[in-house]
Amino acid sequence: MATQFKLNGKEVSVQAEADTPLLWVIRDEIGLTGTKFGCGLALCGACTVHLDGQPIRSCQTPVSVVAGKKVATIESLSKDNSHPLQKAWIAHDVPQCGYCQSGQLMSAAALLSTNKHPSDTDIDNAMSGNICRCGTYNRIRAAIHTAAAEMRKA
Repeated sequence: MATQFKLNGKEVSVQAEADTPLLWVIRDEIGLTGTKFGCGLALCGACTVHLDGQPIRSCQTPVSVVAGKKVATIESLSKDNSHPLQKAWIAHDVPQCGYCQSGQLMSAAALLSTNKHPSDTDIDNAMSGNICRCGTYNRIRAAIHTAAAEMRKA
């Protein structure tokens, strides 16, 4: 079955069964490996991407659901780490093992797209579905505040 959708601003057409998880289409069919497989149950958030601007878990989203829609992956933020969130992540030395970071960044990007002045509670609520086994939550929160401030200047 052919499914067409827009991925990171470009039209794509993939051949996959309708129930194939979007994660595997992105990684195996298209070859973008920034989106990670974590738990496979939509519980950890490592596979977070945006569907029409909203964060979703790509491991539990059938590719048929994205037909005709816009999907954004971690690769859409920037190619050179120039996105304010990526710069803040580096400045605050957020990643340890780094495995969850693409999902964390995509959830943070979704938050900042709708809330330019997030409180700690806003951040905690938005990021609650993303698990970091290294426990870098305080650095993640600080980085989001820094990125929000940078984005308000632009």
